[in-house]
Amino acid sequence: MSKVVLSYSGGLDTTVAIFLLKEKYGFDEVVTVTVDIGQPEDDIKEAEERGRRYADKHYTVDAKKEFVEALMQLIKANGEYEGYVLGTALARPIIAEKVVEVAKKEGADAIAHGCTGKGNDQLRFGNVFYQYGFRVIAPMRELNLTREWEIEYAKEKGIEVPATKEKPYSIDENLWSRSVEGGKLEDPTFVPPEDIWEWTANPVKAPDEPEIVKIDFEKGIPVALNDERMDGLELIGKLNEIGGKHGVGRTDIIEDRVLGLKSRECYEHPAATILITAHRDLERLVLSRRELKFKRFVEEEWAELVYYGLTNDPLFDALNAFIDRTQERVTGWVKVKLFKGSVIPVARYSDFALYRPELTSFDTTTIDQKYAEGFSRFHGLQGRIYREIMKKLSH
Repeated sequence: MSKVVLSYSGGLDTTVAIFLLKEKYGFDEVVTVTVDIGQPEDDIKEAEERGRRYADKHYTVDAKKEFVEALMQLIKANGEYEGYVLGTALARPIIAEKVVEVAKKEGADAIAHGCTGKGNDQLRFGNVFYQYGFRVIAPMRELNLTREWEIEYAKEKGIEVPATKEKPYSIDENLWSRSVEGGKLEDPTFVPPEDIWEWTANPVKAPDEPEIVKIDFEKGIPVALNDERMDGLELIGKLNEIGGKHGVGRTDIIEDRVLGLKSRECYEHPAATILITAHRDLERLVLSRRELKFKRFVEEEWAELVYYGLTNDPLFDALNAFIDRTQERVTGWVKVKLFKGSVIPVARYSDFALYRPELTSFDTTTIDQKYAEGFSRFHGLQGRIYREIMKKLSH
């Protein structure tokens, strides 16, 4: 008896895939696996219900702990790709690893996913599945299916799914971010309707009074909100709620996919926006100019590896080693003001601060200003010499 394990979200693509794996690929048994990375409880329950109804066997695996640990590293890396805070990208390898565990347990002949041949997730999932030697099946990619065809096919099979031709959005949600794409959003001239946003209030209708929140960090990891210590899962949840109320964390961007295609993506990520903004501000207080400069390059490489689904690349481990070293002093607190979609750092403190008011203040004499005269005479010297040479040569 042939068996395939399907990474299962409960949405249109993966639910249709259950039927296609039997009808088009001839598998005798389809096992679905839903991995909990902080989706709404209703989504998990719906996926479980659909998985049990349409598949031969279903698993729900809790990976919130692993995802939060990965997000703490993302915060240390100020992780974002072209303005996208990598919520989906970082989650995919974690989901894939859990699916592999079930596939091994079930003795599966293959692993399947519902990704298309145009997106990034096919690569993120495939990289992990291939690493463990599994045959990988991607019905949407291999059968060259369109979303419209899938909707009609679902109707024929009596499959109940939320997508319709009138509202064919593809939505992916976890504890870090919510993404919306597809449908009319594929037209970059189309202004997103307000009803696509669920986590964030319209900034225009957000509270007229700003709110200041304090975030404590220890070695780059957020550990307390408004002086109340809490774990990462709770802290992210509370900041999503607080930030969302103030309209913080909406992103509407044209994004460069791994394949070279450009896509239009809409994201919501209040906690991510707040935490990365606060973390960057604290780093400016404690890290040296050259550390900050070099870390920006490291962060870009780190984010690209995550976006590409290459967290098993040896470079990723090396970049994390550098990032962890820089975070040894990123301990302190930052206060940010939330107001109608904006996040503005307004105060910060650290025992490791390189800032010294007695040296910087205009009202102190700790540094004799005359010492700077010699430095100023040499500053820009080569440029001045260059101008002299060019002036002579022009005559």
